[in-house]
Amino acid sequence: MKRRRKIGVARALVAGAIVLVALSGCSGGGAEQLLETARFEELQRNLPHARKLYQQILERYAGTPQAEEARARLAAIGASEDAPAASGS
Repeated sequence: MKRRRKIGVARALVAGAIVLVALSGCSGGGAEQLLETARFEELQRNLPHARKLYQQILERYAGTPQAEEARARLAAIGASEDAPAASGS
């Protein structure tokens, strides 16, 4: 029974570590980290989240090389490339 509890505790610790790493990636840990996360989201075709991250870079880190890249990526992926099609009237 002790072994099962140890395994459960180990799994909980690993899960907690994964959550902390995931949260730190999106918590604004600097322009380069946000840019890296946005690039990953773009590669995964999660364009709404990529746009949000690129926009955060522009707002928080204006005038940096990362902001210039964010501006270029936003222009490249477009504003509504993955938006649902509007229903016709």
